[in-house]
Amino acid sequence: RTTAVLEAKTVKQLSGGAQVFDMGQNMVGTIQLAVSGKRGDVVRLRYAEMLNDDGTIYTANLRGAPQIDTFTLAGGGVENLTTYFTYHGFRYVEVTGVEAPLKKEALQGLVFHSDSPLVGRFECSDPLLNQIWENVLWTQRANLMSSPTDCPQRDERLGWMGDILVFGQAAAYNMDVAAFYRKWMTDVRDAQATDGRFPDVAPHPYGKDRHFTGAPGWGDAGVVVPWRAYENTGDLTILRENVDACMKWVDFIERNNPDLIWRKNRGNDYNDWLNGDTLIAEGWSRKGGEVPRDVFATMMFAHSAELTGQMLARLDRDEESIRYRGLARRIRRAFDREFLMDDGTILGDTQAGYSLALFYNIVPREAEAKVFDKMLDALAKYGNRMSTGFHSSHALMLELSRRGRSDLAYRLAQSREFPSWGYSVEQGATTIWERWDGYVKGRGFQDPGMNSFNHWAFGAVTEWLMKVVIGLHPGGEQGKDWQDFLVQPIPGGGLTFAKGGYRSLYGQIDVHWTHQGGQFELRLSVPANTQATVIMPDGRRERVGAGRHSLACSLAATR
Repeated sequence: RTTAVLEAKTVKQLSGGAQVFDMGQNMVGTIQLAVSGKRGDVVRLRYAEMLNDDGTIYTANLRGAPQIDTFTLAGGGVENLTTYFTYHGFRYVEVTGVEAPLKKEALQGLVFHSDSPLVGRFECSDPLLNQIWENVLWTQRANLMSSPTDCPQRDERLGWMGDILVFGQAAAYNMDVAAFYRKWMTDVRDAQATDGRFPDVAPHPYGKDRHFTGAPGWGDAGVVVPWRAYENTGDLTILRENVDACMKWVDFIERNNPDLIWRKNRGNDYNDWLNGDTLIAEGWSRKGGEVPRDVFATMMFAHSAELTGQMLARLDRDEESIRYRGLARRIRRAFDREFLMDDGTILGDTQAGYSLALFYNIVPREAEAKVFDKMLDALAKYGNRMSTGFHSSHALMLELSRRGRSDLAYRLAQSREFPSWGYSVEQGATTIWERWDGYVKGRGFQDPGMNSFNHWAFGAVTEWLMKVVIGLHPGGEQGKDWQDFLVQPIPGGGLTFAKGGYRSLYGQIDVHWTHQGGQFELRLSVPANTQATVIMPDGRRERVGAGRHSLACSLAATR
């Protein structure tokens, strides 16, 4: 349903009679246009996310979706035009067929999407991080369309599983998506192949037993998304409904790969999509970003087996839980034998490989420090810029902060250097781009065959903003959703304050910290019937119950 109405910011007259309205925000929905004319006059509207250098709308990236509305006027006064049974992704609207120039007030944008309630908020002293948060939220609005779509403008608009696997926790921080996830997981189960393969997209219009199915990091969303829903609600229902399908998926992979290295039956095998090797920019390396596909797939296999085992444990299906968690351990051992070297190198020597191996707890604990050092080396090879793709970018950020290098994570988050979130903001982005290099100054647009400017996968950085900057973690150290949570803000990046909150099923959680003059002060509100573990930046740990709390510590200025 319509959740907001945007007024056009400007309108410009082009040669040939066309007028281009700028909504000031890349949005999704439809419009309402007030025009007048003679009976039979034809008014045409075209929609676009970007402009060409000459001020005309850029539509090459729409592929087979023209995004054109045509209205025939009845005549006799002002007519308010709008559309039904469709939606568009756009910031700019080109209007032709009107007799006289229109004022910007003539056009409004009607924003609509699946109306999952807003539950999260974020603000800090850095306007760039605030803008990134807003860009992610607008991107979520754009792609919450009964299924979690990959993009809202071109001829695709599919429920791509890999995208929501990555974005699942970020989505839950922004909106209450529990009902949305439960509904969509019905689509996922409906699309599961007879042999256990989860689909690449759900709903699945292509023949679930034939193709677009079974890809590592995509099919695994059938396991990850129910687990994310459970982590944020504690509701066992979504686990009960999906755990048998998860077992079929893991069994399919094991059956086809008895040595536990996922080499066979990987479907379209997308890997860590749009990693650094896909970027096209002067001076940027086209090699060294992509994690080897056997490495990527086997990590996903281990993670799905582990989560399936955890689901079964929560459902008191203990014997089955032991089997799947034991399988996960055996997969990790196979991974270590095949891909992990004594010095911590993982085959491929990529930022993505190291960050995902740490993020999914694939390597032995005694090897983690060496693997992390290799991750730092891989970052340094790119001048401390990311060469990561959809799956590994937020993992890299979270692992940097988890292991004591939040200074680097903040540097990446606040960078305006290509490629980065800040670079797209510098180019005027109001949503998250599909590609790090969707547009590059001096080069222009990327391949129009796949170049969305409203795509949420890289927006998973919201998970880092909430877990590190604000410090809110569902489940915390006790694994009990938001009834028992963790608060561990890690200041950095020169921030003097950050504040945010999350409206859990138990009530409103609020965090507000300041860092000035070597003093860190934290104010925290904990809902009734819940408790939290607080870890201060100096390492002090406290358990707190419901109510308002103030804590402080001395802390040197952060890098």
